Amino acid sequence: MIRIHVTSVFVDDQAKALAFYTEKLGFIKKTDVPAGEARWLTVVSPADPDGVELLLEPAGHPAVGPFQQALVADGIPFTSFAVDDVYAEVERLKGLGVEFTQEATDLGPVITAVLDDTCGNLIQIATMR
Repeated sequence: MIRIHVTSVFVDDQAKALAFYTEKLGFIKKTDVPAGEARWLTVVSPADPDGVELLLEPAGHPAVGPFQQALVADGIPFTSFAVDDVYAEVERLKGLGVEFTQEATDLGPVITAVLDDTCGNLIQIATMR
């Protein structure tokens, strides 16, 4: 059976991204290996340390900047993370200084909010009912 092992999010600064994704969002560092001028740098959920890894991928390719800028300009999140309670998570993250572009919004079968990861992306958090 095919499954997701690693997925990625483009970041403009791997060190800054690691700090944000671990210190603010609560992920834990899984892999940190030199890879030329960058690093193979992944984080995982502490709830599933052997689960899907999120690669904090350098945004060095010329197409990445315009792609990220277009998504942000249109308010489109690059990816989505599940949380148990969006309302509580928004309050926790705001207490850590995280900025939101969309407050917690009840959309019926899902409650979502969108945050700025400070590394070039909008990230959605969601709770399915």
